[in-house]
Amino acid sequence: MPRPPEATTFARPSMVGRGLSWVADYVYAGRRQLAVLSFPWAIGRPRPAPPAWQRGEPGLPEVYLIPGVYEHWTFLRPLGDALASAGHRVRVVHGLGVNRRTIASTSERLAGLLARTPAPDAGRVLVAHSKGGLIGKHLLVSSGAAARAAAAAAAGGDPAEGAAATTDGGRPLGLVGLVAVATPFGGSRLARLFVVPSIRAFSPKDETILTLGRETSVNGRIVSVFGPWDPHIPEGSALDGATNIAVPTSGHFRVLGARSTARAVLDGIAVLTGTVPAAD
Repeated sequence: MPRPPEATTFARPSMVGRGLSWVADYVYAGRRQLAVLSFPWAIGRPRPAPPAWQRGEPGLPEVYLIPGVYEHWTFLRPLGDALASAGHRVRVVHGLGVNRRTIASTSERLAGLLARTPAPDAGRVLVAHSKGGLIGKHLLVSSGAAARAAAAAAAGGDPAEGAAATTDGGRPLGLVGLVAVATPFGGSRLARLFVVPSIRAFSPKDETILTLGRETSVNGRIVSVFGPWDPHIPEGSALDGATNIAVPTSGHFRVLGARSTARAVLDGIAVLTGTVPAAD
């Protein structure tokens, strides 16, 4: 039985600590970017996920990994390995490249992918990093999963079952909810310093960011995981109405490889599936 999610907050590091964390963050990101070059290579076809990810316990939800901008799915391999070791079937979304498309168009692609394959009885959970969390929230909104969850809860039913019953093209998506790591739900003021559209899209004044921010009813189907300091998101990743879980590792990238983050993600999945209660 997973333990309840931590309600603990961790102290923001000192100026020196932030500097060291910033360097460690980019060293970690560089190493993970090189993971796309590791075996097995797949020239001319989608890179296969590890065979161990295809197995899992039928009583646990299937997990789809959604990377951040300029990230291939291999960037999330350590987290995927931890989820697979815990008994989850882990899936990846092929065809995203390095995830530079708009949040809305990627959300639409993800919905189509989920609709093409039958949902398992235990449902599906999206586990995402950074921009991937915004894509996941967009899908919760656009598919109506959050609205169904709220209706089920109001009627005294199971909100997870309500969310999972959402359909696309007549087939249930099985989407139980989203666990997002280091996601700029309110945008990042640093995005305005860039001219690249795929980065400027994270501005707090971007229309998609503003629209998603207004959709607060969906937040009950979201678990947000974050460290005490994120150099890419000065505003932080806490989300009103969501289950917020703080972990002790700072950084935007390095937090993905921390054992505490893997534990928090597993706890978040348990919250969404009703195995443990959400934190106050």
